[in-house]
Amino acid sequence: MQFDTSGKVLLDHIYTQPDPRAYFGTLRELGYGIPQLAKPYFLKVIDEYRESRHVTTPRVLDIGCSYGINAALLRCDVSMDDLYERYCDEDVRIESRDALLTRDRELVRTRRRLNNVRFTGLDTSHEALSYALSAGFLDDAVRADLETNDLTKRQREKIAGTDIVISTGCMGYVTEKTVARVVEAQDGHRPWMAHFVLRMFPFHRVEEYLAASGYETVRVEGVFPQRRFASPEEQSLVLDTLSSVGVDPQGLETDGWLYAQLHISKPRGTA
Repeated sequence: MQFDTSGKVLLDHIYTQPDPRAYFGTLRELGYGIPQLAKPYFLKVIDEYRESRHVTTPRVLDIGCSYGINAALLRCDVSMDDLYERYCDEDVRIESRDALLTRDRELVRTRRRLNNVRFTGLDTSHEALSYALSAGFLDDAVRADLETNDLTKRQREKIAGTDIVISTGCMGYVTEKTVARVVEAQDGHRPWMAHFVLRMFPFHRVEEYLAASGYETVRVEGVFPQRRFASPEEQSLVLDTLSSVGVDPQGLETDGWLYAQLHISKPRGTA
């Protein structure tokens, strides 16, 4: 196994396949479930935004969306277990990408529940974005690395007018640089935000940038299991990282799971 500088096992290959089968096959073994835990919180934020801002069709930007998993869960009202069965079944493994896309388009057509939300995905993987768009999970997509590059004019147009920004695991690799470029593309409009962030990744720099931009951030009480450690070595490396940032892992990461916290940011003065 190879590990990144934070201690996490490198799983880059599962995000750059032509379809999500490797993604779900690998993460199922690790009990990955944070998008499922995030789902009711995202739905609540969307409902509250719609009611308080009187917006009929909120525009949601998912940072690090990969294959459009959050959008699929919300739009089609399915669960992670549903998706694991969908992409990990033995018969599905021998299907062509086109056949898989046909099934997913049918899922969107027949199970579409959240009609009055527009989802845009932001990711660096062309393959993942292409699949999510073709399947109908996403309405639009921006392929960009905003840690190193500014948005192009066309990319700014795609994310301008975003109402809600969400993420379920990219923070830490994505920093305040990406958040700043997203906010600055709004030309004064201030979207609400809901980020699930692993405890090993400090959020204070993002929070400080948002505070300077007119936001208040609240951390929701409790923690959320993201996935099991892939190996004892990964656990040991992550425990070292947690220690280096002053986070006590006892009773959480020491028991074999990565844990995240939810940070919700709204323009200052919003209830």
